[in-house]
Amino acid sequence: MIRKFQQFLVVMFVSFLPTVVCAVDDDLLWSLRTSTRPDPPPFESLKHGQQVRNAVDQFVLNRLEEASLEPAPHAARRTLVRRAYFDLIGLPPSPEQVDAFMEDESPDAWPRLIDSLLESKHYGERWGRHWLDVARYADSGGYETDIYYRNAWRYRDYVIKSFNDDKPYDVFVQEQIAGDELWPDNLDLDPRRVYIIPEKKQRHLEARIATGFYALGPRVHESALDAKRLAYETMTDWVDATASAFMGLTLGCSRCHDHKFDPFTQEDYFALHAIFASAREVELPLWNAMGEADWRQSYPRVLAVEEARKAYRLFEAKTAGQTLSPEQQTRKQELLAAIGQAVLALPEQTGGQATIPYDGLMHIPTASILGREHPALIRTVHLLERGELQKPGKPIQSALPVSLAIATQTPADLADPFTARKRFALWLTKKDHPLTARVMVNRIWHWHFGRGIVETPNDFGNMGQPPSHPELLDWLSTRFVDGGWKIKDLHRLIMNSATYRRSSRFGDERALVKDPDNRLLWRMNRRRLEGEAIWDSVHSAAGTINLAMGGPPVAPPLAGDEIASLREKWHWVVSADPAQHTRRGVYLLVRRNFQFPIFEVFDAPVTAVSCPVRDVTTVATQALWGLNNHSVFRQAMQMAGRIVTEAGDDRTAQIDRAWRIALGRPPTDDEAESSLLLLEDLETETAMPLKNPPETLKSVSPVRAQALTKLCLALFNLSEFAFVD
Repeated sequence: MIRKFQQFLVVMFVSFLPTVVCAVDDDLLWSLRTSTRPDPPPFESLKHGQQVRNAVDQFVLNRLEEASLEPAPHAARRTLVRRAYFDLIGLPPSPEQVDAFMEDESPDAWPRLIDSLLESKHYGERWGRHWLDVARYADSGGYETDIYYRNAWRYRDYVIKSFNDDKPYDVFVQEQIAGDELWPDNLDLDPRRVYIIPEKKQRHLEARIATGFYALGPRVHESALDAKRLAYETMTDWVDATASAFMGLTLGCSRCHDHKFDPFTQEDYFALHAIFASAREVELPLWNAMGEADWRQSYPRVLAVEEARKAYRLFEAKTAGQTLSPEQQTRKQELLAAIGQAVLALPEQTGGQATIPYDGLMHIPTASILGREHPALIRTVHLLERGELQKPGKPIQSALPVSLAIATQTPADLADPFTARKRFALWLTKKDHPLTARVMVNRIWHWHFGRGIVETPNDFGNMGQPPSHPELLDWLSTRFVDGGWKIKDLHRLIMNSATYRRSSRFGDERALVKDPDNRLLWRMNRRRLEGEAIWDSVHSAAGTINLAMGGPPVAPPLAGDEIASLREKWHWVVSADPAQHTRRGVYLLVRRNFQFPIFEVFDAPVTAVSCPVRDVTTVATQALWGLNNHSVFRQAMQMAGRIVTEAGDDRTAQIDRAWRIALGRPPTDDEAESSLLLLEDLETETAMPLKNPPETLKSVSPVRAQALTKLCLALFNLSEFAFVD
């Protein structure tokens, strides 16, 4: 009855005059009020108006002048080019790329650099990784057994492609929430064109893969014994992740009781559960009828593998405990060879669809996505007393949170279970929705500056931080929507501002006292790279990075002490191809119960929930990893070999090249002198020769090779290597 009364009020409310709407709007939480575009403060009235490059600066300078703070000067060009590369593609610029920018004196050099980086295929890898934090991406379910998700990587590749394609953000949101309802086509093709997936069909497939957002959450293995509990845990994850990622709200606080601080009720929370009640996780085959026929044609080869394995096991059982005779040894080798030949005989691809490889041992290639539940199996959602599954209350229909329905002048009811997600996604991406654009614009600002305009990107409620520049946030979000929800345009706007191009090496005593956290942006924030970016930087400097894109996750080899904490060692199956071991960090296996050691050391996100902001710690294990890890030392050897190849035998040239590769700048005179003394000292030491040095180091003496390697290792461990100014 209460719910119906609330919905009646919403319907009545939307028929009121605009003056009434404004009156009620003033009482709403700031983030629930409709965004209006404010006029930027006129630059003529600003003390530092000559610094204005676009409206971003007008808002920021106005706040600084209100606080009587002075802005930092413009950053050096070398600093800017390194900042831009790491910000947009997550890779360091090569010495040649730095030099090209330094030598380009044209007035549009900076905008052209930004455009070139935005067009790089590596842009999507960098910004896709940011979104994967928000989406709580992982390749396994966590908890005790950490079950494996063999298809999660397809969602990861979808995200990367979406950023590279500059997909409008409203479409990006719609696809993830309701791609199967908004673009429901399947892959059945015209029999006359069996090997061709029309562009439209491919587009719809991409939208359906987007719903993999809901297929990669944490999962308790044992919950599969209790269908009701499994459904409840799944639905809770879906609702909480949706609210955090797309709405910037802590709606999960309403699971057990009405929200204590924000205008959301427990009934609102379970009404969102009801929106997802008609959905279920399904596996979508990624081929057409001809591809499946090809697979069935080849399936006897799988049987050949299984029969060869059985023969080998029978032989092992028969000869257990025996010392094998020469004839038996020969037979054992024949059986093993038969297994290998059978495996090699398996086809690597599905008939004519060369772009879709088989998954594993003749698995049908599929994507884990959302689909529709059978009508007879749709569970009724109940309001649960204290959120306890064993204490169901009244049934709840799918609906929007009442306060947000009022704020958006939309009827709350979404009664039809088969269109609820679609209507929810379209409502969330309305141009006048107060949250969606604000939340994403704030995330992008945070990923550029290290702190959002709202410092709590997943909490735009009363317990979150208020915006430091509310007018700027509204100006950016309305411009974002009016410009077609284009993220790359937002990058251009932000990065072309004077605010973005300020120096981080500026200490104003007054500013340090009044605004020690730099909330008003009187200077740029110095930021440490994430674990993935540090991994990429080490391999880029070494010249070993494999820039191949997409595909199943990679598991590089680990040292004994690194894998010791993993209870089930087969949970980390090392990729067979050594070339895969130096792929970019975004493609490395993400297990919820066992993080890749370097990523864990450098504050990898907790993937059980949406991660809006990564922690940044300084702990001893980071230095220990940089100095003692076998893989880092190996990359230091590779970098030393690169230096010999590119700089020759001259020590001074080698030092200069090493600094330019690692830090994007030449060494200072003091640094060059210190490095030269270090090399000379190391070359006089008696040391063990390097183990398995690369071919590029074999042209110099063992002591010179070791000295150069240790110099490169020292550069990897400089704070400047891991930080962006």
